[in-house]
Amino acid sequence: MIEEGLRETGFSDVVTLVGRVGLVARIAALAPDVVLINLENPGRDVLEESFAISRALARPIAMFVDQSDEAAIAEAVDAGISAYIVDGMRKERIKPILELAVKRFNAFSRLQTELAEAKSALAERKSVDRAKALLMKRRNIDEPAAYALLRKQAMDSGRRIAEVAEALVTASALLGDDL
Repeated sequence: MIEEGLRETGFSDVVTLVGRVGLVARIAALAPDVVLINLENPGRDVLEESFAISRALARPIAMFVDQSDEAAIAEAVDAGISAYIVDGMRKERIKPILELAVKRFNAFSRLQTELAEAKSALAERKSVDRAKALLMKRRNIDEPAAYALLRKQAMDSGRRIAEVAEALVTASALLGDDL
């Protein structure tokens, strides 16, 4: 029914896989844009495979199930399922569900990217602050002067301030300087 619903809505490149043996590798070899899974009642093994698929492919996954409970839904979300549809297998619903799965996956991916960028910026800021503190202590200068030294070194060496700061912090730790 999924395949028929997809073909009727204009999707021509549809592959159906049956059997779980080597499923992650088979799906990875196909490199699909979206993965749709049709199950009666997903067990822990299937959800773990879905999580492996989600991690390996970084693609949206929509799962159609006949029965479910709150624990199964929570496990599906944790496994990276973008859309979890209970008792909703009708071919006219497949395209909107597919679109929802893609949009939800993209939104989640954006959030993950933003989180990673924020963590990276925070780590860089921490290194710069530690490097400034080292310079202030060692050279007996104020914070703006310490930052100016870092900035000048970064410009002179063609590197980012965060890279210079991290190198200074690492060198200080190797030399046994305390902060």
